[in-house]
Amino acid sequence: MVGGRPFEFLIRRLPVSSFPELPAAIAARLVAAGCMIPQTYEAHRPENVVHASLEHAGTTDWAVLCAAKGTVALLVFFASAPDKPTVLATAPETERLQSHDPSGVLGFNWGIDPASPEQVREAQLGMKHRSPLGDHDALGDSIIEERIVYHYFARGRWMLLDVTGP
Repeated sequence: MVGGRPFEFLIRRLPVSSFPELPAAIAARLVAAGCMIPQTYEAHRPENVVHASLEHAGTTDWAVLCAAKGTVALLVFFASAPDKPTVLATAPETERLQSHDPSGVLGFNWGIDPASPEQVREAQLGMKHRSPLGDHDALGDSIIEERIVYHYFARGRWMLLDVTGP
């Protein structure tokens, strides 16, 4: 229901096995949790599984959007503790739907991507006060055609990097 009216929606979800690059232990944990990987309505290839240096420079960490039981969670698996994922965000799948074509069928609009320090810096170009340039990747968390935020891990905690306004 949107605005009190029923709407059709389509969420394509891929099984964890569609991402053979995932380390076996992480893949097994996702399968055990009943995770499917939701795809944005713009997807042309499998997406929403990311490997990047998120904990610190030189690590191979993983971030995944996991859809299970009607909820999507943004999970991060650090190489230093792959059995203890961090949940950065959650939302009901139906809250991540958006109109995107004349058919009126709603599609999934949540995507994640790695973001190098240079990409984050470029996103902050118009800002008066920019975050210092980091030495490792951030995680881009976007709602298609609306906004993007960057999650950055430093000094033992996650922070959101601002990329809006002056």
